[in-house]
Order: sequence, then structure tokens, then C-alpha cells
Amino acid sequence: MLNNIFLFFIALFFIFPLLSYDAVTVVSKKETQQVPIDGNADDPAIWFNQLDSNLSLIFGTDKYNGIYTYNLDAETIGFSKAGKINNIDLRSIKNDKDNQFLTFIFGSNSGDNTIDLWIESNINLYKGSLNNSFSLPITPNFSEETNFLAYGICAGFDKEFGIIAFVTEAQGPGMQMWQFKENKLSLIKEFNNQNASESEGCVYDDENRTLFVSEENERGVIRAYKLTNLLNFLNPTIIDDRNGNITGDPEGLAIYKTSEIDGYLIASSQGNSTFNIYNRNQPYNFINSFRIANNEFIDEVSDTDGIDISTNYFNEEFSKGLIVVQDGDNSGNEIINKENFKFISAEDLMNILDL
Repeated sequence: MLNNIFLFFIALFFIFPLLSYDAVTVVSKKETQQVPIDGNADDPAIWFNQLDSNLSLIFGTDKYNGIYTYNLDAETIGFSKAGKINNIDLRSIKNDKDNQFLTFIFGSNSGDNTIDLWIESNINLYKGSLNNSFSLPITPNFSEETNFLAYGICAGFDKEFGIIAFVTEAQGPGMQMWQFKENKLSLIKEFNNQNASESEGCVYDDENRTLFVSEENERGVIRAYKLTNLLNFLNPTIIDDRNGNITGDPEGLAIYKTSEIDGYLIASSQGNSTFNIYNRNQPYNFINSFRIANNEFIDEVSDTDGIDISTNYFNEEFSKGLIVVQDGDNSGNEIINKENFKFISAEDLMNILDL
């Protein structure tokens, strides 16, 4: 009888990944409403409002229906029926012609298999936030076919290539590098995430010219590619995999900046619902991990897909930055649990981990 009980718990250990209780814990400050029954929240992107940081915006995808807009109180202030936008990312760049900032918002459209691009003036975004009402147009300013199953996306501003975006392929190793230049989107490089079965999450480190990509399914590997002017993607660095500090699939990736070139790479480790922290620069050493626990008002975070981080001052609650993560199971008081987004203070994480 005792042997059977022992075997039962051993089986549970292998079937259900355990939470890493060595990981430190933080809690959420805010949470959005969960998406409807026919939706699936996936990936966030933070727009920092330079005119009034307290009026910054967060975009969040419902990968079956469109894109939500949230304010810093995690309230929904708009929704765009833009289609099956899986991932989203953005960059705000000053326009040399009139010295005004434009924000380039990229989405991977898995319904049409396109890379979609919205271009909004920061003044327009500011006005929408001020009125507590803003939605992206249903039709993007630019849209181009990817010629494969579009999956993940990450934006960047590179010193050589300017405004760029990388798109990952669903059910395959393919990746594409796109450039927005002279008022058009152009595919400038196709390559494979080496030996990958399927990649989704990615983030581009503008200052260090480094592309980070997470591979899910078969291997669970995070790789780093140094961008060169020759666009040679043949020699990536393996940062971590399931033989190291990753459980299940690595998914969302984000950069936690402590200076222009220093800081950390944050990666969601879906199998045990933790977030791994690595050095932003080579040799990308693993530092620690954390998980987002429940508090009196907000449930814990599990099975995270997308994550975004900004270390700007937003307001008193997010005085040293904002972390937004997708929660794969909003296990609060809702009748049917669906996904939503959680807002975490970067200062809380900084203090706990002494970053």
C-alpha cells in the first residue's frame, strides 16, 4: 500500500510541474478585466507618455479578436476589432521633420498571416489617454504578408536599420526581419532560429543590438543573436534551456533596463509559472527567479505568455517602472476563468531581488 502511494506521488511530480518555491515572490498592484469567453489575452505593450507619465497606456492583445487599450489603473478604455493579433510591440521615435514623436505599433496577425503596423502621433495618444478613451484603428496603416504562419513579434530601433521588427513562425523555425523605411514595410532578411521546432516570444535590445528568442514545444531554449550590418544570424548564443533553469516552455521575454546598456533579460518559464532573470549582457548568466503570488485582492499569475517592462517613472505606484504580464488563468472571483493582464511595480521586484 505504501509503495503504491509513493509511486502515485512520483507520477504526479512528473505529470504536473511544481512551482519553484525557491523563487522569490511579488504581488500585483492592478489587474485588467479578463477577456470574454471567446477571447484569449496574450501579449502586452507599454506606451510611455512623455508629456504626462501618469497618462501612459498599455495595449494588450486578444489573439482571437483584437487589441485592448488600458490605462494605468488597468481599466479598459478602448478596444479595436483588428483581428487575430497574437503579439504586439512598439517603439516611439522622434520625427526629424517636425521634431514630434511618432509611435510605431507592430502586431503579428495570425488570421491573415501578416505583419501589421499602426503609426500614431504621441500627441494623439496623449489626447486619447487624457479623455480616457482610445482604440487603435481596425485597419493598420501598413500590412504585409509574411508567407508563413505569423506568430510572435518584437519591435526595435536599430542604429543601422532604423525601425525594425522580427516575426516568428508558428509550427516552424522561421524568422523574418522587417524594416520600415521610406514609408513602406520591407522584408530584409529571412532566417531560421537554429534547431528550433517553434519560436514565439522575442525581444530586441536596441542599445546592445541583440535579438532574444524563446523556443517552445520540443526543446525550450532561449537564444541570443547579435545583430550585425551583414545580418548574419548563424551563430546564436544559447542562454538557457530545460536542462538548466527553464521548466516547460519559455515564452514572453522583456528587457529590464538599469542603464542604457546594462540590466536584465526577464523570461517567463511557463511550466512552473515563474520568471527567470538573466544578465542583459554576455554571458547572460542566470541570476534568480520570481513568481507573482496572490494578495488579498488579486490572484496569482500562472502560465504567462507575454510580458513587457518599462523602468520609467509613471506615478507613485509605479515610481521606478511598470511590469505588465499576461495571466493564463485569472482565478479570481469570475465564474469562468479566462486570461487577463496583471500590473506589477518594478520597484517591488528591485527591492526583493536587490537588483
